[in-house]
Amino acid sequence: MNIDILSIGDELLIGHTLNTNAHWIAHELNQIGFTIRQQTTISDEENHIVKTLDDSLSNVDVVLITGGLGPTNDDLTLPVLNNYFGGSLVEDKQVYQDIEKLVTARGFWMNENNKKQALISDQCKAIRNEYGTAPGLWFEKGGKVVVAMPGVPFEMRGMITNTVIPWLKEKYILPEIVHQLVYTQGIAESILAEKLSGWEENLPATIKLAYLPSYDGVKLRLSSIGKNRVQLQSAIDEQVAVLKTIIPTAIYSTQEEKVEEIIGKLLRENNATIATAESCTGGYISHLITSVSGSSDYYKGSVISYANEIKVRELGVTENDLNTYGAVSQQVVEQMAIGVKAKMKTDYALSTSGIAGPDGGSEEKPVGTVWVGMATPNGVVSKKFLLGKDRERNILKAASKALNMLREELLR
Repeated sequence: MNIDILSIGDELLIGHTLNTNAHWIAHELNQIGFTIRQQTTISDEENHIVKTLDDSLSNVDVVLITGGLGPTNDDLTLPVLNNYFGGSLVEDKQVYQDIEKLVTARGFWMNENNKKQALISDQCKAIRNEYGTAPGLWFEKGGKVVVAMPGVPFEMRGMITNTVIPWLKEKYILPEIVHQLVYTQGIAESILAEKLSGWEENLPATIKLAYLPSYDGVKLRLSSIGKNRVQLQSAIDEQVAVLKTIIPTAIYSTQEEKVEEIIGKLLRENNATIATAESCTGGYISHLITSVSGSSDYYKGSVISYANEIKVRELGVTENDLNTYGAVSQQVVEQMAIGVKAKMKTDYALSTSGIAGPDGGSEEKPVGTVWVGMATPNGVVSKKFLLGKDRERNILKAASKALNMLREELLR
């Protein structure tokens, strides 16, 4: 069962508003068995709306529209759809009462624009809006459905959850769709694909695989469509079990867990504690670790040693090594990890020092050069990473690399 998502609004096209609606709708509708054919964003222009709607209805069963249902002259969705389905605008008494109740509860009175929003096409069913004044519109023609909703996210979400999804489930017999995510870290997408080539070639035809790379790792998504959810999940679980034998240390979760949550569990299991010494990441590793509820059980604290004098005074880094090797070096980052481990009296410590950019690089140490150090009960290790030229991404990547080093060490 296919669906198109149509977003209407010039503010979306010129970048003034981020289109979170399409993302949210796609997720919710896919969960109940719909396949999303395409997402389209268009301007508030009648011919454009009509042409796009013609194309969608020739290819899909359902079109969900957001935007253009306000009371002003640039809101064209209602009149365009009314003409498209050959209707007339009439006042809906229930919608009028809903709007009046909402407006008066806020201390205002019904003006002409409010009254105008009680008009709907006589060719549609109204979808009540619990959070705003514009009703949603449900049109049906030739066994196909067009639903129009306000562009305000919380108003649209209420309509989707409370009305649109229940009505769609009543109208259509929908298949089961199962998606299973496998979270990996510490292995590049190209190398991962090479390692999994044999396994991938032998996947059942009913299971589709997708690689979803991001700065903090690669997610593998296994998807299957059918009638029996239990059987679909069982078939996917078998493949995930095989996958775990091929890349056991690269997989950190098959649930919607973050690596910092996994690290927290591993530290608790080992009855171990951690501290951090951060330079280029500026406290971001600390933020990630402490974003987990209960992290005070294992996280002791941090020294954000951005300046060299703090590296020397608080962490015991030698001035000679700073002068000889520079702050971004194996020698310095290892001393930082050892120093904060001793200072905080912890079992483990992570440290970072690097050139986040966009300035400060050299031929020897270009922007994106980052050293990560890790002190453990058995000694200290460090790794050098060349991350890129974007400052924000370098900070995110460096923190991710550091946490993955700790995760792999704790698994040993």
